[in-house]
Amino acid sequence: MCGIVGYIGSKNIYKYLINGLKRLEYRGYDSSGIAVLKDSKIEIFKKKGKVSELEELITGDINSSKIGIGHTRWATHGIPNDINSHPHYSQSKKLAIIHNGIIENATVIKKGLKKRGFSFTSDTDTEVLINLIEFIKDSEKVSLEKAVKIALNQVIGAYAIVIIDQGNEDQVIVAKKGSPLVFGLGDKEYFIASDPSPFIEFTNKVIYLGDEEVAKISLEKGINITSISNQVKRPKVLELAMELQDIEKGGYDYFMLKEINEQPKSIFDTLRGRLIPKSGIITLGGFIEYEKKFLNAKRIIILGCGTSWHAGLVGEYLIEDFARIPVEVEYASEFRYRNPIITEQDIVIAVSQSGETADTLSAISLAKRKGATIFGICNVVGSSIARESHAGAYTHAGPEIGVASTKAFTAQVTVFILIALILSNKKGIISSADYQSLINELNHLPNKVDNVLKNINSKAKYIASIYKDASNCLFLGRGINFPVALEGALKLKEISYIHAEGYPAAEMKHGPIALIDEDMPTVVIASQTENYEKVVSNIQEVKARNGKVIAIINEGDNEVRNIADHVIEVPLTDERYSPLINTIPLQLLSYHIAVMRGCNVDQPRNLAKSVTVE
Repeated sequence: MCGIVGYIGSKNIYKYLINGLKRLEYRGYDSSGIAVLKDSKIEIFKKKGKVSELEELITGDINSSKIGIGHTRWATHGIPNDINSHPHYSQSKKLAIIHNGIIENATVIKKGLKKRGFSFTSDTDTEVLINLIEFIKDSEKVSLEKAVKIALNQVIGAYAIVIIDQGNEDQVIVAKKGSPLVFGLGDKEYFIASDPSPFIEFTNKVIYLGDEEVAKISLEKGINITSISNQVKRPKVLELAMELQDIEKGGYDYFMLKEINEQPKSIFDTLRGRLIPKSGIITLGGFIEYEKKFLNAKRIIILGCGTSWHAGLVGEYLIEDFARIPVEVEYASEFRYRNPIITEQDIVIAVSQSGETADTLSAISLAKRKGATIFGICNVVGSSIARESHAGAYTHAGPEIGVASTKAFTAQVTVFILIALILSNKKGIISSADYQSLINELNHLPNKVDNVLKNINSKAKYIASIYKDASNCLFLGRGINFPVALEGALKLKEISYIHAEGYPAAEMKHGPIALIDEDMPTVVIASQTENYEKVVSNIQEVKARNGKVIAIINEGDNEVRNIADHVIEVPLTDERYSPLINTIPLQLLSYHIAVMRGCNVDQPRNLAKSVTVE
């Protein structure tokens, strides 16, 4: 959570900091603030609310400053208010800090500092950290960089921090552990951010800071990176493929709607270069080196949170069906707290859009210590999960700014399809004819998704207008579409604040049926699959209790059309590919309901895009 920006150079510092924070609001929008080093003093402006409210607060000419930092917050320690907003001064006001993460032993440190005469104005762990750094700097009479290293050896938790010092107008100190930070390398200027979006129009050359690394950035001396134990690090400069247009709305009212409509392209891009239909070839570059381990695996464990966990559930169906390898899907947030049994023969697939999810990274760390092979599926090149995995596959979905994930889900499912097909073919489970048929159908899926988007939006909008005031909603699916029901429910509750639950359709009789009445809509995924007749029976059970049914059906299905209250038609595809198509109507339905309820679709309350704290 939380978005960080920083700058050292001669550009319009106000414009960069403010625009950068706006691009990072998907990471948190409880409050925001900036600090600039001006006339040998640190000046801070900060305010509860969104960045647009911060803009109204900033006075005076700050563009004469060469150094500035900014922060948009997702609250952990301390309620959202002006005082708890970042940046935070040290007690002397000679230092200022911005921080993404959690200092877990902040309470203990705070007690010790209070005994030494320190007082605190906020409830944050961040103010504790900057005062600890100042105490060490003054009492040990060491440089700021050295004080930061000593302090970070004393703290427990996760952090990405940027610190400025009024005594040095040519220096920024940066450090990270568990929370993302990237540097942009410009012409006699340096950019700092949680991800590259704030500086993408200025440079495509970046350095990703590693865990427990500290960087001293100076216009005169450049970037010097060492570990907190003083080991010299040689950073690798990477080039970004991201372009400015990728992070702009492009005429859409919300990023979420733009990203829903980008799914034909994101699925195509995820397949591009990996699927060669005419030759009957599927290849995943990151998979090749560990192919034998996958083929000999006794078990595959999939880890994820939220939407990525749902994608993992689809992956379980795919891998077990195609490759006949046992799969377990685990919430990354719970995995390491139950003393899991992991062996060197296990493959662990970690799924994360951002590649920075703290719970997933912690679970990876545990699995690596136990000897498992880690395969990462993520969307952000150079992210922590990409670096911590033995191998992996990028989804190539492009930047996803809307907090509620859409195109990342379908791209992740696409990667699971590729993995499952490769394993099935290599193990000799599938016939060459069936394999070629599945490859051909997979090649057509981007076009089918495009047709869905062109044909159902107005219908989804109409249905949304009828049920926008519902208090509860039930989503039902069977087999490989049960995870799609879970994902549909998550989208609705995330962005519209309507309570929604996803269930296996057969489980409705074991509890949820008690809730069904004329006021609670039930969304049923009723496409032509192996369980079609049973799903029809489930719909009849809902209708027998005066329930309202919204059904996702295949084109030409008159049986369900005649009993459901509303239907949305989608093209027929292989059952195992159906989640890629069936999830689209649920995304649009949730989107339109949220807009009609006056919700901020891209920035739903209490949520952030990248969950970098546990």
